[in-house]
Amino acid sequence: MKLAQDMLAQMRAATRNLMGGTTGSGMANNAAIATETIQRALAAAGLAPGAAAPQAADAPQARTMHDINPPPAGAASQEAASSTQEAVQTPQSAAHTMAQDFMARMGQHGFDMPSFEMPNFQPPGFGAPAATPAPLPPGAQFIDGSYRNHAGSRNYKLYIPSSYHGQAMPLVVMLHGCTQNPDDFAAGTQMNALAEEKQCFVVYPAQAQGANSSRCWNWFNAIDQQRGQGEPSIIAGIAQQIIDEYPVNEREVFVAGLSAGGAMAVIVGTLYPEVFAAVGVHSGLPFASAQDLPSALAAMKGGAMPDPKRKAPAGGVPIIVFHGDRDTTVHLRNGDELIAQGVRSQEGGKAARAASTDGSVPNGHRYTRTTHSQADGSPLGEYWVIHGAGHAWSGGDASGTYTDARGPDASREMMRFFKTVS
Repeated sequence: MKLAQDMLAQMRAATRNLMGGTTGSGMANNAAIATETIQRALAAAGLAPGAAAPQAADAPQARTMHDINPPPAGAASQEAASSTQEAVQTPQSAAHTMAQDFMARMGQHGFDMPSFEMPNFQPPGFGAPAATPAPLPPGAQFIDGSYRNHAGSRNYKLYIPSSYHGQAMPLVVMLHGCTQNPDDFAAGTQMNALAEEKQCFVVYPAQAQGANSSRCWNWFNAIDQQRGQGEPSIIAGIAQQIIDEYPVNEREVFVAGLSAGGAMAVIVGTLYPEVFAAVGVHSGLPFASAQDLPSALAAMKGGAMPDPKRKAPAGGVPIIVFHGDRDTTVHLRNGDELIAQGVRSQEGGKAARAASTDGSVPNGHRYTRTTHSQADGSPLGEYWVIHGAGHAWSGGDASGTYTDARGPDASREMMRFFKTVS
């Protein structure tokens, strides 16, 4: 779907109007102005609510989808089966949902317009909703926790391997994608099984549905791209809380994520390099690649164009990136820019060395792996382009959503990379 530039400009104006007031009647007035601005933009583009293609009177309404990523596998097929009238969606209805989603993410849920699942934002076709969690190994624990600071609170789940007996161990922070939760993400990535093997803690922060209706991390909000503010401060705070409560090896604390979680992992690792030794990103986006929902959608579909005023700070940390070249949700160009941005932030004026190798997984995907290093061989980053893969965790288990078992194993490769930089 391609939206007119003047329409996007008017929607951004609505954001500025809305964010101009934050409390009481000021917020209400600005919300009304923002809504009116978006409605005018849609009307000017011929996309007013009444302009959508007519539907049969008895056709059920599509469920509202406030998500930057596609819904879990199965949700789309159930909805498609419910009505053949909704099998083919129009650009008009696409614009309606974008405007509705736009207002919802600004905290205003009264913008009543028809909605649908965006064209080309379909589930990747791998995995299914997570089943009942597998039994834990004897002596292992998967416990609930919570953290609060001035920016808010989030729950989390912490995996403690059976090999833990009071000794210092690494910590990996895992940020799930939209519509996921800690149990789902743990099942799909199989990171807890690796924690048993590698002897480390793994913590899974949970995005609150009140913060984002689809449980996406809000990587595209300006407040959530700043040190000491928003969700980055909460995620870093969760890591610090685990460090304070358990004997974590503070030189081996890492953060990784998928999609919206991958984009947030980049932000957190960039803003808190004293906490995190490296970052792992699967199907994510570069630092500060969007400032609002319209620019987020544009970045996802066409490649990120980071704000030149918000460049990633120098002195970044090593990064490993995975991206499928058939990803129709987050374009591959985001992976290209992400690794380039990560390497640039660490070079310190010295040219990095790059080397590429091609490989394949038996009965699975082919891939191209490019390593970046300093002259002395110290790693700066790795970039894995997985040929034929879509928007799914490579090498993941089908018990979790958004997984592709045809490999390579992103979880194992991330853990290997983290070990090389600690």
